[in-house]
Amino acid sequence: MRVLMIAPPGAGKGTQGALIAKHFSIPHIASGDILRDHVARDTDIGRAAAGYLDRGELVPDGLLYDALRRVMAAHGHYVLDGMPRTVEQARELRRLASEAGPEAGPDAHVVLHLRADDEEVTRRLLARGAHSRRSDDTEPVIRERLHRYHRMTAPVTAWYKLRGILLSVDAMRPAHLVGREIIAALEALHPAPKLAVD
Repeated sequence: MRVLMIAPPGAGKGTQGALIAKHFSIPHIASGDILRDHVARDTDIGRAAAGYLDRGELVPDGLLYDALRRVMAAHGHYVLDGMPRTVEQARELRRLASEAGPEAGPDAHVVLHLRADDEEVTRRLLARGAHSRRSDDTEPVIRERLHRYHRMTAPVTAWYKLRGILLSVDAMRPAHLVGREIIAALEALHPAPKLAVD
């Protein structure tokens, strides 16, 4: 099973992505974590991406594809957290899947959309920033990220809805209730036995 996750910052993508990955025994691929790892290791990708991440801006698509391509290609099943954020990225994911051939499967079986309120996710991110000191968890950066998310994500969710693979869930409830709903919906689509990691 391949699950793509679309959600505003602070809506719980990481929490729910990890839950899905554990339940179905598939890898959780978080594009932001991969990029931050490149920054920490001072790779070419990390040096090119660092300034964008610090400003809360989207990393250019070419860098993102370079960071994700090998990780995604290594796994037949996965939860991809943090991409696509634009229709262009969604189309690129579909193109990459088609290039791999029909035996590789579609780019996504389910696109999970976590709906969340701006004020609540801002509160969550500021609290996280107070502990983690992440450079993108400051109020001006959070506001810009949310503005950009709303501007760019509506067309993405509409695109996947037309394809019939969008699952939209209210993420403003306690995480365990959100997770329970997600797992039940995914089990209905891909019931046990659980999938094995490739």
